[in-house]
Amino acid sequence: MTNPTAAMLVIGDEILSGRTRDSNLHHLAGELTRRGLKLVEARVVGDDHAAIVAAVNDLRVRVDHLFTSGGIGPTHDDITADAVAAAFGVPIGVREDARAILAAHYARAGLEFNAARQRMARIPEGAALIDNPISAAPGFTLGNVHVMAGVPAIFEAMLASVLATVAGGAPLLSQSLQVNRGEGEIAEAFGALAAEFPDLSMGSYPFIRNGAHGTNLVIRGTDGARLDAAMMRLAALFGTAGT
Repeated sequence: MTNPTAAMLVIGDEILSGRTRDSNLHHLAGELTRRGLKLVEARVVGDDHAAIVAAVNDLRVRVDHLFTSGGIGPTHDDITADAVAAAFGVPIGVREDARAILAAHYARAGLEFNAARQRMARIPEGAALIDNPISAAPGFTLGNVHVMAGVPAIFEAMLASVLATVAGGAPLLSQSLQVNRGEGEIAEAFGALAAEFPDLSMGSYPFIRNGAHGTNLVIRGTDGARLDAAMMRLAALFGTAGT
């Protein structure tokens, strides 16, 4: 069975300016790997309506699932919901179930449910809400696009809710071997090994430690037996200590 594919779209000027360090992509990649979904691409775009629309429309037709983070808050630059609605060509407006969730949340907190907060109840037509157990403001799924908050704790909670409903594939397994040689030394033999196992993904990741060059060789795949066989060949070529 082929593993489902996924992409991520990170939205926000604060990411591109360096003011905020994104951790959501790292979290998503780990969760998808554990559930057997293959993350094939990630992009970052600013708070620009046309750029978000273009990225959503480009990515959603090429993968099984597109995950977005950022731009669904109460301020004027939170434009992700509008852009996703435009990408699908559907209207957007305040939805009663989303409004009720938010109204109850702010009533419990003793805070005014003002116009800015009501903006977070604007949901594209036809979307399903994504639960937000932390700050109540829901995300949503439209087609194969899952639209979530940028705040890491909220993104992670929303993602858990989404992934509970998403079919995965065989878990993606990984083994690695550290070689105390530079990439240039091992590239030819490692490339030949990769050609022997075309069903596996092999990558090399160089490092410098205490002035010495080395390479971490990583093999990934869904078939444990094939992975073990490739690792045995790798150890015979370059060493014996794998992880």
